[in-house]
Amino acid sequence: PEPPEGGWGWVVMLAAMWCNGAVFGIQNSCGVLFVSMLRLFGSSDDEQLVFKTAWVSSLSMGMVFFCSPIVSIFTDLFGCRKVAVIGAAVGLVGLLSSSFVSTIEPLYFTYGILFACGCSFAYQPSLVILGHYFKKRLGLVNGIVTAGSSLFTVSLPFLLRVLIDSVDLYNTLRVLCILMFVLFLAGFTYKPLAPNTKDKEGGKKGKFKLPPAKKICNFSVFKVLSYRIWAFGIPAALFGYFVPYVHLMNHVKDRFGDSVPEEVLLLCLGITSGVGRLIFGRVADYIPGAKKIYLQVASFFFIGLMSMMIPLCNVFGALVAVCLFMGLFDGCFICIMAPIAFELVGAQDVSQAIGFLLGLMSVPMTVGPPIAGLLRDKLGTYDVAFYLAGVPPLIGGAILCFIPWVHERQKLKERAKPVDGETTEKMLENESTLVSDTTEKPVKELDSGF
Repeated sequence: PEPPEGGWGWVVMLAAMWCNGAVFGIQNSCGVLFVSMLRLFGSSDDEQLVFKTAWVSSLSMGMVFFCSPIVSIFTDLFGCRKVAVIGAAVGLVGLLSSSFVSTIEPLYFTYGILFACGCSFAYQPSLVILGHYFKKRLGLVNGIVTAGSSLFTVSLPFLLRVLIDSVDLYNTLRVLCILMFVLFLAGFTYKPLAPNTKDKEGGKKGKFKLPPAKKICNFSVFKVLSYRIWAFGIPAALFGYFVPYVHLMNHVKDRFGDSVPEEVLLLCLGITSGVGRLIFGRVADYIPGAKKIYLQVASFFFIGLMSMMIPLCNVFGALVAVCLFMGLFDGCFICIMAPIAFELVGAQDVSQAIGFLLGLMSVPMTVGPPIAGLLRDKLGTYDVAFYLAGVPPLIGGAILCFIPWVHERQKLKERAKPVDGETTEKMLENESTLVSDTTEKPVKELDSGF
């Protein structure tokens, strides 16, 4: 059915906004949790302390994206509502169990895998369900929804600092479980308008019949060349993307000590990221077709440049300015992911297209922060890590520049095919009419003769 462009869709938008806030607000505030974990679980004798601790946050963010191809399959099979509700429940269990560990190693499973997998199953349906309710306003709605994570990223670091100082890390994680419980309730609002695979296969009786494997894993999206470039260009750009979120707080402590409020940097990232999502989400609605990609190219260029400038900031004010610009273009990159996917593969395949992309993004986002932590342990400074983190976004952005040109060529070829088919059909119709005319004339003559 045609999207209603509103109605119950506004409630769905608010629920999806909470989902983005709860999931990525916690993930983006991992710098505060990271410093607390170093104090709680670390010892001065451990030479790989930063490297090992970085794996907790990095694994968590990576698993959110790594599970996405699987989540897209479940979303197609069972619908957005069931997948989102079950995912939020699993995330709640993972976060709650993380508050009872006594060493760093169990957090790899409880926080890095269980909590993150639940977040992944809750997050992706929030992107897909928006396409059921909005089409013309999809860019704007995606901007508002993804701005939810910015609102949480702005407020959570200060809340987490107060909670950790007053009730310790364990009770802080238990307080965060409230966000996941609300997310669990929000998932019930995802009323689907388009039928899922279960409905299509089961018919009116509602009996579930497993569809063919080709429908479950729809690798046909990779036949689209422009999507292939996009699906491999973005991961290439993300090897250094998550490094500032994990290590920036510790870098500030190394550079400036305890004399500056390092949470302000996450505040700056969150505020301008939210502004960027609202502005560029609306701008994307006015940019035709795959040319929206150029917004992501610009965002990767500035993200890479700002990452390289972090070690050059010897004044805290300069670091604030860098984070303001980085947040603005981070918001630009994120808010137009779904609209671009709709443009490249169409609404029918968008769920698995987003799933495959997020799955490919998981590898660079997982390995980047631990490598940066290893460099910090070996060199005693984050400078080299931040310089290297700025290189992949520049390379990935250069790769994405080719997509609009490739996509236009594909569309021209597709337009040419139906024209040829119509011409052939018309020729066949003309031939059939000629044959029918020649056969009818003798019959009429015979009839008149009798």
